[in-house]
Amino acid sequence: MTETERGHSTIRGLVEIARVDHWFKNVFVLPGVVVALGFAPLSANASSIKTFLIRLVLGLVAVCLVASSNYVLNEILDAPFDRHHPEKNQRAVPSGRVNVRLAYLEWAVLAAIGIGIGAWMSFGLGAALAVLWAMGCIYNVPPIRSKDIPYVDVLSESVNNPLRMLVGWYIVNPGGLAPVSLLVSYWMGGCYFMAIKRFAEYRHIGDRSRAIAYRRSFAGVTEQSVLISIVFYASAAMLFFGAFAMRYRIELIVSFPLIALVMAIYLAVGFRPDSAAQRPEGLYREPVLMAAVVACTILVAILLFVDLPSVSRVFVPTLPKAPNASVRPATSRNVLR
Repeated sequence: MTETERGHSTIRGLVEIARVDHWFKNVFVLPGVVVALGFAPLSANASSIKTFLIRLVLGLVAVCLVASSNYVLNEILDAPFDRHHPEKNQRAVPSGRVNVRLAYLEWAVLAAIGIGIGAWMSFGLGAALAVLWAMGCIYNVPPIRSKDIPYVDVLSESVNNPLRMLVGWYIVNPGGLAPVSLLVSYWMGGCYFMAIKRFAEYRHIGDRSRAIAYRRSFAGVTEQSVLISIVFYASAAMLFFGAFAMRYRIELIVSFPLIALVMAIYLAVGFRPDSAAQRPEGLYREPVLMAAVVACTILVAILLFVDLPSVSRVFVPTLPKAPNASVRPATSRNVLR
């Protein structure tokens, strides 16, 4: 039995490995809520609003519990590698402050409660949460352990973004599936931010052999290749978002420059020494980035519900319809309603 397995668990240690401070990442559920409300608007009565708010709170609690279950598994299985990281070697598991058997129990209980709440609310929500939990297993557990595979680690970790969007979608419960173009855009956007995190980590460690000892996927990448992947993810995210905008809500084109600004600022953050991009939970300390994110969020929310006929007129097709074309250009009437 290793020192970690014999370690004395404290309540603080068990809470720490659940990473409650990372729950803010579940804010990515809210865009799914907003888009779903565009397809299935709430009735303007107190009963409907009350039901929605109860579902929203329960849904957020459920996704936070499932996310914490995944974090606990990550803490357990990453402990041997975290010992090679200059800061993460002080985490609760690698430093011996948590008994691994109790940690596995915590992992199972959190998942069961979170998925159970979701399944009670709706089949779709329960299924989305179950897949979110399963992706945590794929990401962390051998023999697959996708986090050890170059590029696949970013792609598999970032699948959590569209899954969170689906959680938001099924909290509102309009039925069916959220637009695939938006889900793929959300996925690629998550890949963009995750790849910058990897880039910042690699630069911060500063020693290739130590970086590989900490994260095996670094064996198949270089700073240059990670930067190239960042460009790919950014391009794919915006292309699919453009497809969503043209099909469902052309007004969203107005938000493109501000979204691009957010992505540019985040890339600049990733280049800083000891970058905050390594620790997303600390990004609130980046005032310029936060201001851009808030402004972008407000603008997108407005554009989802406010018609701008002038935008439709500017982007009206100027060429004849292509033969066999089946997709109509979006107009101010072809919206999320």
